[in-house]
Amino acid sequence: MISAGDFRNGMTLEIDGNVCQIIEFQHVKPGKGAAFVRTKIKNVISGGVVERTFRPTEKFPAARIDRVDMQYLYSDGDLFHFMNVETYDQIALNSETIGDALKFVKENDMCKICSYNGNVFSVEPPLFVELEVTDTEPGFKGDTATGATKPATLETGAVINVPLFVNIGDKLKIDTRTGEYLSRV
Repeated sequence: MISAGDFRNGMTLEIDGNVCQIIEFQHVKPGKGAAFVRTKIKNVISGGVVERTFRPTEKFPAARIDRVDMQYLYSDGDLFHFMNVETYDQIALNSETIGDALKFVKENDMCKICSYNGNVFSVEPPLFVELEVTDTEPGFKGDTATGATKPATLETGAVINVPLFVNIGDKLKIDTRTGEYLSRV
């Protein structure tokens, strides 16, 4: 059991018979009255986001979420195919389940497939990926304004902002949580 005073971002709990993930939380201590926890929770099965408040002493059971490492194989139209590398079982997920999780993922990369009672509800890409730049404007010598960036298209089709010195063909390290450029590889 997890009390509302111990909430953290990313926790999954069973609230009123639904499996919910905490997106944001904030402890509020008003000048008058009792303290409470203001949260933004997402129903992991339906995808709906709701704002709720809880007393810090309320307790909820932790939801048992299965995270399995699977290899992203390919996509054919609306379906994305993954394979468990230990059992060689394959599953196909639709684009509604995937969302934009595969924006920075190439074929044959490993991902975590999250499921509850056998129902897959999300895909977690690796935290950092290395991708090649396929299209960007050339940087000009002497154009060294602090923090200046330009858009660059990566080999997966995603567009991110990169520093001016990045050229076509460069391999970049990307943080998939924020979509930010980290370094050249």
